Order: sequence, then structure tokens, then C-alpha cells
Amino acid sequence: MKSVAGSPDSAHLRGATPSCKGIWIPVFHKWYQSGSEGIEAVSQQMTNPTFEQTTARSRELYARALHVLPAGVSYKNRFLEPYPFYVESAHGSKVVDLEGNQYTDYWCTHLSMILGHSHPKVRKALERQLKKGWNFGLVHELEVRHAELIKHLVPSAEMIRFSNSGTEANMYAVRLARTFTKRSLIGKFQGGWHGGYDALHCAIKPPFELLPSGGLTRGALKDTLVLPYNDLRGVRRIIGKKKLACVVVEPVLAAGGMIPAERGFLEGLRELCDETGALLVFDEVITGFRLGLGGGQAHFHVQPDLTVFGKIIGGGLPIGAIAGRQDIMERMDHTKYSGDKYCFQGGTGAANILTLVAGEATIQTLRDEPVYDKIDRLGETARTRLQEIFDRSSISARVTGIDSLFAIHFTKKKQVRDIKQFGEEHKRQSKRIFTFLLNNGIVMLVPEHLHAAISYSHSEDEIDALISLVEEYVKAQAL
Repeated sequence: MKSVAGSPDSAHLRGATPSCKGIWIPVFHKWYQSGSEGIEAVSQQMTNPTFEQTTARSRELYARALHVLPAGVSYKNRFLEPYPFYVESAHGSKVVDLEGNQYTDYWCTHLSMILGHSHPKVRKALERQLKKGWNFGLVHELEVRHAELIKHLVPSAEMIRFSNSGTEANMYAVRLARTFTKRSLIGKFQGGWHGGYDALHCAIKPPFELLPSGGLTRGALKDTLVLPYNDLRGVRRIIGKKKLACVVVEPVLAAGGMIPAERGFLEGLRELCDETGALLVFDEVITGFRLGLGGGQAHFHVQPDLTVFGKIIGGGLPIGAIAGRQDIMERMDHTKYSGDKYCFQGGTGAANILTLVAGEATIQTLRDEPVYDKIDRLGETARTRLQEIFDRSSISARVTGIDSLFAIHFTKKKQVRDIKQFGEEHKRQSKRIFTFLLNNGIVMLVPEHLHAAISYSHSEDEIDALISLVEEYVKAQAL
């Protein structure tokens, strides 16, 4: 059926970008040829006859895309080698490409489709709303109702503001923390992914001193401290007596490999923030309503000052949100504050009615049906059985995750506590198993670092099929 891998590694143009520590270091920037020459160049880097034989229409469309979209895509995570397959429809646990090939989907729309694609209750709610309108640019009842629902379910959410994406929500959360504390320094963790906001867009994967993008200036990053995940002693050493506005952390390091916070780590951060006057910000774009209705903070029994949401609260449609203590959130109230005591937040798509309709229908289903019982059980089964397969083989790997999330790390370490083991061998093995799974009708992204989310639509048979294919792959490597 198909193939895939990470972004092409053609390195040409040299430049210089700052690290989070303000040190300027040379890095390579990547470029891609456009048109048919571009697709041929990519194909030479990685070919997959099985994939290419069944995806001719996707190849043709990608050749067109190269003329109008950089790298032919709108997000690099959707780029696959030698070219991506194009989705025509998606239902339940399946996505279907232009050729009619079906794939069992463990990417789940960037992990957001917790019920599965086109869930009947969500679809019907959207259809009803479309008859009434789809973006008002004015306040509406559901804006209030959805905020009340989140407040009722999430321990720390005294007030809520909706935005357009997780990136935007993280940006406004940091701005809000700086406004409230009147401080500039912020802390973020190695391997933490908080979207493309400049001040948090660093130390995403090793080597941490290299930045993932150009255009990140010294000024944008000079107030960002990079902290070690699951290492409270190291965090305390780096922060020392510095006065931070906030510490931004994922309860589960998601893009970093589905690595949960260890016992005592989040509790320790809570204590440290209380001692120093910094705000504790949980980025729950992934864990919010994935680890139960109360998200990561309810699961780990640690209450942050602010929480960033996205994905599931909008039913998989574009959304972000900031929630937290009333005294902090009220700094966004222009009727009470002005000047540098006021924190602006807003946007054309904020609290879009269609997104909130999908989000409300999703959360109501999560509340009313045994969704978590099913997906968490399937997640535990997948993690346990996959680890058993690797333990019996010559391939050194650790399966990490929690509840309905999991990831595969190719490492000799017996315990994966952070993302520091992410190296070339890990990426090579990940791409190989990704390609094997894709050719057998399973999508699990990203190619160089395999992540998976289980939805309510996935079945035990589909989990069995995934495990059987991984076992088949592992046995083939031993021949």
C-alpha cells in the first residue's frame, strides 16, 4: 500500500540562528526543488515500490502541490517520503486515500479525534449548526455553555478564554503570566512542544542547542530557560534564585515521545513555583480530555495556575483555550485593566460556533459513554504486548505512554525518562517500521518518531492486527 519517512535531508543554505541561551551557532537550512524535478529528487532519497504502485493519483497531486505549497504540504509532519498519500475521506478508525486504499489511523488528526473520524453525534451536531450559520464574529450562547462545561470538569479552570490553536493559546498564556507577575523569564522543558510561538520554540529535540527554525531572534529567546524533564534537582539548579513569570510543562511529554511525568515531578514543580512566585502552566493540548475528563492535572493530582487546551475540546476542529485562576484570567478583562496591567487576547476565529459545537458533542460523549474504559484498556494492551515483542527480539526498544497514548523508542535504555536518547539509530529504525506498517495499511506518525493515539472507534481486532504486524516486522529483522 504505502510508504513514508521524515523530511528530506538535502542541506544547502547555511545560516545562523540563536540558541535559547543566546549563543549564535551555524545551522543548516533545508530546501526542496519544485515540480517534477522536486518529486524525483525526493524519490531518489527514499523509494517504496509497494506504496508507489498503489498511489499514482497521490503522486500526481503531489507534483502539482510542489508548485504552490512549500515542500508540497501545509505542515511538515504531513510530508511523507517519497510523497504523501492524499486523504479523500475518513470514518471511524479509517482514512481513505484517492485510490480507495484504507488505512487504520493511529495519528487521529494530530491526536485530536478521540472518538474517531466523523463520529455520528459530532457530525449530526455540526449538520444542525450549519443550517444556522458557521462563524458569527459575535458572542453566542455556546461560548458561555462550553466554558461552563470545561470549568465544571477541569479542577483549575475558574475562567476560560478561547483561541484558534494550541500555539496561539500557549502564546497568550505566556503573555498573561508575564502581565500578572510583571516578570519576563519563562521556563520550558527539553522535548516540550508548544507550537510555533517564538519564546517556546526551542530545545524540541537533540541537539537542544540547535533551533528548529530560522527567524528566531536573540530577543525572542533571551528570556527562555530550558529545563530538564523529569529532573527536579536539575530544574532547581538552573532556576536558582531567578524570578520567572512561569514554568510551562506538559504533564506527558507528547511530541517528545509520550513520556509521562514521574511521580513527584509535577508536585515538585508546583512547590517550586509556589516558593518563587512563578505561575505553573500545564500545556494540556494533548492530555486535556485525553487522560480523563479532568485531563493531566486530575490524573496526576496537581493543580496548575494556568492550563492550555486544544484539539479535543474542539472535537478535532481548530481551537485553543487558556484556563485558570480567576485573579489571573481577569487580567484579560479590558473593563477592569488597561495599559501594561491588561493582557490582550482575541481573534477572528476565537470561540467559532462550529468548533464549539463539535467540542461540546465530543465532551458530552466522553462523559456519557464508556470511552475512557475502552481506549485506556486498548492502550494498555498495545503497550504491554508491543514491549513483550521487543523484549523477545534482538531489537532494543522501549514502549512508552499512558492510557490511550503510546510511542516506540529504539534505545538500549531500560527506562525512558526524557528525549535525550533520540538519535540517528532511533530515527532509522522508526522510519523502517513506519514504512512497513504503512505498506500494510496502518498510519502511525511521525516517521522518525512513532507516536500513536487510540480512539473510541478502534477495535480489539485492529489492535491485534497492529501487534501482529510489529511482530512480523521484528521477526523479519532477525533473518
